[in-house]
Amino acid sequence: MVPMTAKPGAAKAGTASRPTKLISWNLLHKGGAQVAEVADLIAREKPDAMLMQEATAELERVTDLVGGAMTRTPLPGRRHGLAIWTPRAPAAPAETFELPKGAIVSRICQTVDLGAFSIANVHLSHGQRLNRLQLHFISRLLPLRAAIMGDFNLVGPALLEGFRDVGLRRHTHRASGLLRLRLDRCLIRDLTCTEAQVLARGTSDHHPILVTLEPPSEIRQKKPRRGVA
Repeated sequence: MVPMTAKPGAAKAGTASRPTKLISWNLLHKGGAQVAEVADLIAREKPDAMLMQEATAELERVTDLVGGAMTRTPLPGRRHGLAIWTPRAPAAPAETFELPKGAIVSRICQTVDLGAFSIANVHLSHGQRLNRLQLHFISRLLPLRAAIMGDFNLVGPALLEGFRDVGLRRHTHRASGLLRLRLDRCLIRDLTCTEAQVLARGTSDHHPILVTLEPPSEIRQKKPRRGVA
């Protein structure tokens, strides 16, 4: 695992950029969303980055269907893990580092510099104190202008200083098919969210979430578009 070096200031803060569309989806590694579903979602929504959790080696074939570049890193000792797909290879490779450990599953985080800001792809622990500790750990390693997105396994507010929780306040997962929870989230710092959606879940047990982000100085005069596919 390669730890990301802490970077003061904003990532490429002075450069112009267009809106950045991000999708995050916990695929459910056993019997969940397959390669074709992921490829169809990418083709339909055309994101600038797609973050995946519980991604198996089979998902690496998505580049055969829609092109682009993918970095996948399994969780320690597991067949599934985190993956980031982008339409083209990023200027710098995605980095992976270990998070504070839980009692059962070791967790990791992927980070990638998208140019206008950096994004962290996460699948945090279930413990409510531990996953907040992991968020705090991640926040100290990211540049000022950044987003954290993925499956937070979080109940209640994140309470992460300097970050705002954006996106629709709708459930993204049903625990045991019954209890509705909003586990999939996006936290942003020094960014503005101009679009947020919860998408159809397909064969996964999680709904994908979609956000469009821009640096504050580059926001055009428009109202955020919000809805559910």
